[in-house]
Amino acid sequence: MAELSGLRALVTGGSSGIGLEIAILFAENGASVVVLDREAPESGALPVGVGAVVADVTDSAAVDAAVTDAARQLGGLDILVNNAGIGAQGTIEDATDEQWRSVLDVNVIGTARVSRAAWPYLRQSTAAAVINTASIAATAGLPQRAAYSASKGAVASLTRAMAADGVADGIRVNAVDPGTVDTPWVGRLLRSTDDPAAERAALEARQPHGRLVSAAEVAHAVLYLASPRAGSTTGTSIAVDGGMSGLRLRPRS
Repeated sequence: MAELSGLRALVTGGSSGIGLEIAILFAENGASVVVLDREAPESGALPVGVGAVVADVTDSAAVDAAVTDAARQLGGLDILVNNAGIGAQGTIEDATDEQWRSVLDVNVIGTARVSRAAWPYLRQSTAAAVINTASIAATAGLPQRAAYSASKGAVASLTRAMAADGVADGIRVNAVDPGTVDTPWVGRLLRSTDDPAAERAALEARQPHGRLVSAAEVAHAVLYLASPRAGSTTGTSIAVDGGMSGLRLRPRS
């Protein structure tokens, strides 16, 4: 039997990158899937049978309407993947008040808004699971990532608090902590630098396994956390970072 056979999933930020990989993998494993993004996906961007709803996660009314629409399309909701997020570069001196508000509104409060709207549907499920996309930035000090790191640290803490509340409702809540992932967003960041090749090499070198993480690798970790087979796993996170969070290797000769 497929891992998610008969289950119904909503994936935010699901039109590209990690979110799209999650939606594809979920569908391949038997789930009915709807993606939520702030713009409608381009024609043909989603696999056949995967639905879509449109909302900006900073807009509570739009989120409520989109989650209601997704649950209507699916006939209920068993799995929520809070993957929508934005990045930010800069030190504590660089980040403006506007940037702080924007990053926290999307990455932290956006996760809370979608979860709040989805919770009544998840409560009715017998296999309810929420997976939040945190980051290596939640557990390791990275240069030039002050606001982003703070937001992902908040997502990590929010995950544990949601898990504690979710036990009584039969809702498991976990997170994934990806390292630097080879996505269109990272590609755009690299192209904006003076030497994209050198910058990519530096990002690859800081992960012990010597390369960027693939979106598919993150998606498979999310699949495990979403599966009923992980029924005793809640309030934790899985690092998908090539060992960056825990390994201290000697320099290669």
